[in-house]
Amino acid sequence: MTLHPDLNFPAPEDLARLTPEELAARMNGPQGGGLSGTLGARLGIRFLSVTRERLSAQMPVEGNLQPAGRLHGGANLALAEELASVGSWINLDPRKQVAVGVDLSGTHVRSVSGGVVTGEATLAYRGRSVMVWTVEVRDERGRLTSLARCTCNVVSVGG
Repeated sequence: MTLHPDLNFPAPEDLARLTPEELAARMNGPQGGGLSGTLGARLGIRFLSVTRERLSAQMPVEGNLQPAGRLHGGANLALAEELASVGSWINLDPRKQVAVGVDLSGTHVRSVSGGVVTGEATLAYRGRSVMVWTVEVRDERGRLTSLARCTCNVVSVGG
């Protein structure tokens, strides 16, 4: 299991010299439009800030609607898992380990029909084999729209 070939993922020793915004730009791919062939790119997810304990990203509502004209709950959950997965990777040495989402739950508390939503993930628990993230998704007015929790397992890949 390896990370996307276009992902300019820093070595763990290089993380400290990158600002949260510089690290986010790397997660957005070489042209900033997401990593080709990924769900995050298809949904239009763009990272804003990335640190080991907190990440944020935006996603457009347009193109991610359910038939009733509201942001699809599955798109909210995909945003949450994207944040949790990247947050977990940042806490690992990708030459030796990767993280994969194994449990995801969410509660949608407000509908959104336009604009963008911003997800913010916070590391709730960091263990050797599991990490748990809480994710809040908010609309452009800062109102909470969804709450999610994502658990990622840490998988050894050699080295």
